[in-house]
Parts: sequence; C-alpha cells; structure tokens
Amino acid sequence: MAAPSISVIIPVRDEAEYLPATIAALLAALDGSGFDAELVVVDDGSRDGSAEAVQTMADGRVPVRTLRRGGEGRFAARQAGLEAAKGDLALLLDARVLLAPEALRFVHDRVGAGETVWNGHVEVQADSAFGEFWRLLAELAWRDYFDEPRTTSFGTEDFDRFPKGTGCFLAPRDLLLSAFSSFRTGYRDIRLANDDTPILRAIARQRRIGISPSFACVYVPRTSVGRFLRHAVHRGTVFVDGHGTPASRFFPVLLAFFPLSAALAVGAARRPALVPAAVAACGLAAALYGVRARRSRREVVVLATVTPLYALGHGVGMWRGAIELLRGQAAR
Repeated sequence: MAAPSISVIIPVRDEAEYLPATIAALLAALDGSGFDAELVVVDDGSRDGSAEAVQTMADGRVPVRTLRRGGEGRFAARQAGLEAAKGDLALLLDARVLLAPEALRFVHDRVGAGETVWNGHVEVQADSAFGEFWRLLAELAWRDYFDEPRTTSFGTEDFDRFPKGTGCFLAPRDLLLSAFSSFRTGYRDIRLANDDTPILRAIARQRRIGISPSFACVYVPRTSVGRFLRHAVHRGTVFVDGHGTPASRFFPVLLAFFPLSAALAVGAARRPALVPAAVAACGLAAALYGVRARRSRREVVVLATVTPLYALGHGVGMWRGAIELLRGQAAR
C-alpha cells in the first residue's frame, strides 16, 4: 500500500530569519512519519531571499517547489499553494511555526483510521513579556481546551470553544480547496480578511476537526513593541471579519465594542485625564481575571502591563475592520 502523500504549504514574506528553525523542525517531523512529502513554498514578494534559502535548508531531503507571488497576501498565497500541490493531504504551515518531532507520526496513524482533519495544538514561545502575553491570551480564551489538553475533536456546535488556525492545519487537499474557493469576505482588500475562522468553520460543517497535544507545534511570536502593536492591530481587523456573524460566540462582544469605545473616545477628548484612568482600569481588569484563573504572579503582572497596549492595537484594528466593511458595501 502506497504511503499517504502530503504537501506542506508554507507562505513566506521576508521570513528568512525564522525559516532555518521551521524547516529543520519540519524535516525532523517528516523523518519516519510514513508520509510521502513535498514542500511548496509560496514567496509573496520577499526581498530577503526567503524562498532561495528554503532550497538550501531542505538539502534534497524533500522535494521543494517555489511559487512567486506579488504581495497579494497570505490567503492568495495559500490558495496558490493548494492549487499547485500534488498531495492527497495538505499541511498549511506558517514560517514561524515549529512542528514537534512526533507530530506527523501521530496524525499519520490517525489518518489511517479515517481521521483526516487536524488543527495543531499550538504552544507559544514565551521567552519575553510579549511572547508570554500571546500564550496567556490563547490559554485564557480557549480554557475549555487548555485547562485540560487532550485528544478530541470539534464541529460546528462547539466550534468557538476550541483553539484553531491555519498556521498549522492538516486536511485533505480537495477539502481545503473547496473551502478556499467558497471563501467570501466583506472587505475589499483580501489581505485584511480573516483567512482562518471562516475557512475552518466551513470545513467543520463537513467533518469534525481533531486537536491533540500529540499534534503539537511552537509558534514564534513577534516580540518587539512595534511588531507586537502592528500584529495586535491586524488581529483586531480580522476579528471583525471572522466574528461579525451571529454564529460566533464573540458576536455580542463585537457589537458592544463600537458604542462603548466611541463613548470612551468622546469622553477622553473632553477630559484627557480619562486616558490614564482607562489604561489603569484595563490593566487592573486583566490582572483580576488572571488572579481568578489562578495564574502565577508573573503572569498576572504580564496581563496587567501588556493588556492595555494590546487593547489599544486591537481596538484600532476593529475600527479599521468596520471601515473596511463599509467600504466593501459601498463598492457593491
């Protein structure tokens, strides 16, 4: 019986700094996994030689194909990779994600049992305050899973109770292609769209999505202030696109945000002293939540100090998303 074939699709844009570790971890995970693999690198306008570096790093151990794009964004890059791939299965993998050594061996056995859709169990590299914040944000948002990590699966009925993303996601290639081709966004610029939640929600309507600590990976986050803030803005923008539907459990939060933040902005303009008070209140609320969640003293301090900066960026991103939706509707 032929080994299952898998295409690993990695979109890159100026990721040369992170790719050596990513490719090394991928090769280690493929070694002895039982998969017949190929690597499809989609270079979305890099200027640091990212794609060329992958060829050297792979060192002939796995076939590598490179596609060139002109900066149309991650969604278009992944879709191009899926269309060019040849594997029965496709693993979407981001350039900052390091697969655990046994991850692919675990899913190989599960695929043989008919469980063909898997979301990575993502652990965040927490070697800085910003990295620790990203880890805490994920663990607190998805406590149903992270309080008791286990091998399980989810569908549409409990979709918003589990962590998920296309940074490490395995599924039959034809299933992913179908989800990508049916993807719709209210944004005019698809580079700003949420290319995780709607696609995975579409897949969950057809098959349950597995998740397990045995299919694990490590995400290397952005840790400088500027990159952290830009990423927070981006997450706010895609949040509006991904959760602007009553099907999401975050929909009430999204609806409440805009009048409350507008009122706060008006109040701050009239009374600037409200700004430091709002920052302090945001940090205090985050700290109290951390205490209630029984987090360590260091974790509580990280929540108290970093949450206000994240809230600022995320809020700006949500307003950006709302404006993008209005622009998209006006263009129709």
